[in-house]
Amino acid sequence: MSRAFVKEDDAGQPPIIPPRAALPPGTPNYVTPRGLELLRNEMSELEAERTRTEANREDEADRTRQLTILNGRISALNARLANAKVVDPQIQPQDEVRFGAKVTLKTLSGGKPGTLRTFTIVGVDEASVADGLIAFVAPIARAVTGLHVGQTASLKLGRNEEQVEVIEISYGNFKSQSGRAA
Repeated sequence: MSRAFVKEDDAGQPPIIPPRAALPPGTPNYVTPRGLELLRNEMSELEAERTRTEANREDEADRTRQLTILNGRISALNARLANAKVVDPQIQPQDEVRFGAKVTLKTLSGGKPGTLRTFTIVGVDEASVADGLIAFVAPIARAVTGLHVGQTASLKLGRNEEQVEVIEISYGNFKSQSGRAA
């Protein structure tokens, strides 16, 4: 085919498929029951979008590009779903910080003493700092995992180091910091 009949966009770079949240090699893909539901909902939405894109015959080059991206995202999500290990927060030791725990920390020294920080430890795909949902592989989650109320940990926050105390641990239906069910 002559280059005269190929749009400039067709000869461009291959589409970039956005990666999923990082999960360190060899680390199990722990998810809460809610996290698994979110992954399944995401899959349904991607499949519906792929169906709509396949039906659109207006711009074949754009359609092919969109399908490539969607198929890549679906493939990555399928791998995540296949490796998901559901951990029910209700069966965790209720007096210890574990996966699924909502934790409240109080700053003892460094930073602003007395500051309270609350977050819930979740899987990497449902983590959202803005919503107070921290991935179990995050340094702050690792620092407090295994602790009980009254125990302390040292947190490295950039160049600063803070001593914090676990004030409260809870499991169950929780709400994110933004008020949405988490």
